[in-house]
Amino acid sequence: MAEQKLWDKGTKIDEKIEKFTIGKDRELDLYLAEFDVLGSMAHVKMLEEVGIISKSDYPIIKKGLIEILQTIQSEDFSIDDHIEDVHSQVEVLLIQKIGELGGKIHTGRSRNDQVLLDLKLFYRKKLSDYIEKIGKLALLFLEKADENKNVLMPGYTHTQVAMTSSFGMWFGAFGEGLYENLQFLNGIFPIINKNPLGSAAGYGSSFPLNRTTTTKLLGFDGLHFNPINAQYNRGKSELLIAQSLANIALNINKFANDMILYSNENYRFLSLPTELTTGSSIMPHKKNPDVYELIRAHTNLILNLPNQVTLMITNLTTGYHRDFQLLKELIFPAFEKMDELIEIITYTLPRISLNNDIVEDEKYEYLLTVDAVNELVMQGIPFRKAYLRVGKSIQEGTFEKPKKMKHTHEGSLGNLCIEEMKSQVDNILKNNPYESIQERLSILLSN
Repeated sequence: MAEQKLWDKGTKIDEKIEKFTIGKDRELDLYLAEFDVLGSMAHVKMLEEVGIISKSDYPIIKKGLIEILQTIQSEDFSIDDHIEDVHSQVEVLLIQKIGELGGKIHTGRSRNDQVLLDLKLFYRKKLSDYIEKIGKLALLFLEKADENKNVLMPGYTHTQVAMTSSFGMWFGAFGEGLYENLQFLNGIFPIINKNPLGSAAGYGSSFPLNRTTTTKLLGFDGLHFNPINAQYNRGKSELLIAQSLANIALNINKFANDMILYSNENYRFLSLPTELTTGSSIMPHKKNPDVYELIRAHTNLILNLPNQVTLMITNLTTGYHRDFQLLKELIFPAFEKMDELIEIITYTLPRISLNNDIVEDEKYEYLLTVDAVNELVMQGIPFRKAYLRVGKSIQEGTFEKPKKMKHTHEGSLGNLCIEEMKSQVDNILKNNPYESIQERLSILLSN
């Protein structure tokens, strides 16, 4: 029994083939261990309610599963070398604890819907974590925006000096961009949070299962009614998650690029403290922004993640394929790397020092040409005529920049709408969908 696999029929598989097909499952399935037990608890409770497992057997099985869950939560859990995956490991441990009763937990399930369930339970927790982390990072950017809303800086188009901006506007852009990422995370949550349990191998089960029961026990928004579509969701879920991570990576990548450029000696818009930079082996003056160069490289890899997932799931026919196993090798490490990137950005952002007098440099004397045109327009001069007049003054060297800027509309320099953006972020943080899920899981553990 110790070497049992969920699909084992007593025929020994070639060791080289077994090693290749298992791949990194033993390592990556540790992420799923807690969720595998929670899924089994809900499944067994449902089996007891429909009369497939007796009322006397249920508490024994549940007690064994709770003991395994406690082992996992104490980080004293591992998958044995001779065990194929987490599903087999949990079942073997349960049988060791309570005897043959443990073999009943796979009744009415396939490994296909079991791994689908584990992944969905894991993914929705990670989405919830990112809602929390990205929300806090967005608020941190917005705080920096508020602190520096009156510190002017040049704005660029085509990498050429364009119009006056501010550090408040710059930081605020990342705050609002991250808020949009929160909206995307919230948007895909209900798609991820559907119950696949009961779809079995992709065509349902002849057992009288009650899929509504497991849906409620596990806090799902609903269930995949069609068992084939439940299997189709393997790959779709990963693609949506890959896109959400890529969206976050895009914002972080742009910030890293700006940090590298703006800390350059030719810009000197801002700087990092020496302890957050690296030096040169031969040039004693160097303060290299290596941390942001690495952030840029890592985010570029994450930006490629949706393409990798797409190529892995494209051209597969209806039904399960072992190709899906490799999705874990793409998504799980991406989670780890994104967690690290968010942590580093959160750590370095408050330590940035700004140059408060950038726009006083003579090379930025034309930053207010648009303001000059707009002043003439407000005096009743047609825009095209005002544009030509200011252009001519620049060519003749007679241009005089306006004494005062008048920016009042929503989002402009004088009205950055920082409080409104903070309120949007706070609203999503206060309504994290995982809170109600935790309540359902608490009831499952206590019943």
